[in-house]
Amino acid sequence: MGAKAATEAYVDIEQGQQGPTLRLKGDWLDDAALPSSTAMTGLLKRAGSGALVTVTGGDVKAWTGVLPAFLSGLKVECEAMGLTLQLQNMPDGVQRMLDVSHRTPAAGGSGHRREGIVTRTGLWAFAEAAAAYKVVAMVGEVVLATLAALRPSGKARGVDFVNSLHEVGASALTIVSVVNFLVGGILAFVGLIQLEQFGAQIYLADLVGIAMAREMAAIMTAIVMAGRTGAAFAANLATMQGNEEIDALETLGVSPVEHLVVPRVNALILMMPLLYIYGCAVGILGGMVIAVASSDLTALGYLDETMLAIAPKQFVIGGIKSVFFGALIGITGCHIGLRAGRSAAEVGRAATSAVVVCIVGIIVLDAVFAVCTNALGL
Repeated sequence: MGAKAATEAYVDIEQGQQGPTLRLKGDWLDDAALPSSTAMTGLLKRAGSGALVTVTGGDVKAWTGVLPAFLSGLKVECEAMGLTLQLQNMPDGVQRMLDVSHRTPAAGGSGHRREGIVTRTGLWAFAEAAAAYKVVAMVGEVVLATLAALRPSGKARGVDFVNSLHEVGASALTIVSVVNFLVGGILAFVGLIQLEQFGAQIYLADLVGIAMAREMAAIMTAIVMAGRTGAAFAANLATMQGNEEIDALETLGVSPVEHLVVPRVNALILMMPLLYIYGCAVGILGGMVIAVASSDLTALGYLDETMLAIAPKQFVIGGIKSVFFGALIGITGCHIGLRAGRSAAEVGRAATSAVVVCIVGIIVLDAVFAVCTNALGL
């Protein structure tokens, strides 16, 4: 047997004392020829403001989404003209679809009033204060956990600390060597061009030695570690957060800060001064190679002048800087990793944020050290 032919969708209109009654009939399907919206609008205008428009659907034989769409548009027209729309005997599901569509906000906006600049500034200040509080709280947790681990009854796992030492120390020697060697060579090359004009090539050793010991070795090593280790800490912990490993540790009663953060931060604090000293030596070597190759200086004369030029306080200042840089990189990377979301995109976002925040923090901290040492006459 062939399929039953669909009947045309149409509307019977009856005028009443309170307003018109629209009786929907036929099959309201996707390919149906729907009643003209112009005719409906004209009917509503004739009804007058405040009238009651009744729509009955008891004679609808079949329907799809076009029926709720028609009724929704009719409701909008009625509201615009000050009319009241009443639905009666609608097929099952039509009213539910209308309710859902009316609860859904329009795509054109969120429906929320935009706050003023004072409100936005206050909200931003509160958010930044809350973030700063969380960072300070983590620093306190790290300090307390470190002191607890130093006690004979401490629960710290030595293997985690040793693994972190290898990760932030020996594994980073190659990139630290390359960067500091090139920086020392660049300082020597630029300084040699200027000093040759005055026949003072011997002071090239002073320039490279003091610059590397006081500033460049500590800063460049810290920037390398921020891009290498800080990003690795953030990505590692963010991945664990996404895999719910952090939640598993907390469920077992293990502190994530004590188990994951403390070994990493302390290893970085311990290794940064050693990497700084190593970076100084490599940077001075890079400057010596350029000086010997580009001038009449000898390697022995360059090293003698370097030892005479660099006072022990320069290494002390650089070493103290490197300790603070290490703490900054470790705490920042771990904090951002632990606060990351649970999606794969959050891992990359955490790594990027850690690098940016660490580098900016290193520069700001170095500026603070420069002002303080100058005020102290060091």
